[in-house]
Amino acid sequence: MTFKSNLAKAVGKSSYWFLHHVLKGGTSLPGKLAMKIDPDVLQAMAKDYQTIIVTGTNGKTMTTALIANTLRIKYGDILTNPSGSNMQQGIVSAFLAHHHRRGKAKIAVLEVDEANVKLVTDWLHPKAFVLTNIFRDQMDRYGEIYTTFSKIVSGIKLAPEAVIIANGDASIFSSVDLPNPKVFYGFKTPADQAEQDQKAPVNTDGVLCPNCDHILHYHMLSYANLGDYFCPNCGFKRPKLAYTVDHINERTPNKISFTIDHHDFSINIGGTYNIYNALAAFATAREFGIKTSEIKTAFAKNKRIFGRQELISYQNKEINLILVKNPVGLNEVLELLNTEKAPYSLATLLNAEHADGIDTSWIWDANYEKLDKSKIKSVLVGGKRFHDMGFRLEIAGFDAGKMITVDDDNNLLSEIAQIPTHKIYVLATYTAMLSLRKTMAEQKIIKNRLQ
Repeated sequence: MTFKSNLAKAVGKSSYWFLHHVLKGGTSLPGKLAMKIDPDVLQAMAKDYQTIIVTGTNGKTMTTALIANTLRIKYGDILTNPSGSNMQQGIVSAFLAHHHRRGKAKIAVLEVDEANVKLVTDWLHPKAFVLTNIFRDQMDRYGEIYTTFSKIVSGIKLAPEAVIIANGDASIFSSVDLPNPKVFYGFKTPADQAEQDQKAPVNTDGVLCPNCDHILHYHMLSYANLGDYFCPNCGFKRPKLAYTVDHINERTPNKISFTIDHHDFSINIGGTYNIYNALAAFATAREFGIKTSEIKTAFAKNKRIFGRQELISYQNKEINLILVKNPVGLNEVLELLNTEKAPYSLATLLNAEHADGIDTSWIWDANYEKLDKSKIKSVLVGGKRFHDMGFRLEIAGFDAGKMITVDDDNNLLSEIAQIPTHKIYVLATYTAMLSLRKTMAEQKIIKNRLQ
């Protein structure tokens, strides 16, 4: 390391220690400080690391956590960014926070924001890219899905020898010819659906054939634009899958069980979308030499993470805090709520800050109308754009006169203490989720702020 990089590292580590041991928070500021002193400090710190970059629209944080958990079984010491701070400064902070143990392999598993892949790749020279999916998300920042993918591709092109471990059910990942070795994962098509010919639902993104622009057809759809696709016009089709989910065994709001390559697995979190995350982690772990039995052990130990179906106990209530940020992800969460058998309350917190996306029109593409309202005993609406959220729910058939509007997090918590159900699901955009967690930390409901 140069004098400049050593100084940057020292300042960054000191600020990280102060923020986390005194102020109990701060994931990106140490990285910002270090990068001001040496803009190339990440390249110096990441030297000799085998790096896995996880990127895509949805599922990055969970997939990253699952991959890190599985690799720890064999390698022990894994550098990662568990809070989801996935831009340049957050990744620098992850390196500053890590204490590498002598004699252990240097491996980093990093969630990376789609628009930051090129910048980070230029510094880290990754060994693998794990691609989850591409859906419409924060259009004011990313634009259409093809623009988002082009940002990722520009980073991949800087590392042509890195293996691409991609969701084979997403046609966009087969739309660009890259020299990298490729491994695809996806859902196995049941034998009774192999000859089916169906289209994705109306208003689904990413269903045009990249070769001829004809509308793609499907033998099997898992959700949104993911499935066993083919083009009836030019023959473009899903690539051969190296790793597959054979079938789903059980789905509840708190657990999913499924079979991958004839082996049964369970993770303590709900949602079909999380099966894809587990499959991505399985594929990555196998490519890095982890045994199936070891992956199964790691999955069984999986803990809920920062804002992703995070369970929080408060006033004899069970708060399930779930980040929502785009129509596809939100629709999958709404499907998850419909698997709940007990009565519950629903809180929706909508912000429109830069980190959320300033355009809130995406909530109109979510299928709130499909929620089983008979199980929802109370509805709370909050966030800086609570008027928009309340109107959306009213149009979806909820009684506006019975909605409870909360103008800040303290009032939200007070209302939660009085709701008639034991369970409450809180669906929050990113900055709304951070704000609520901060308030919970200040009230000592949770232990830390993680922001």
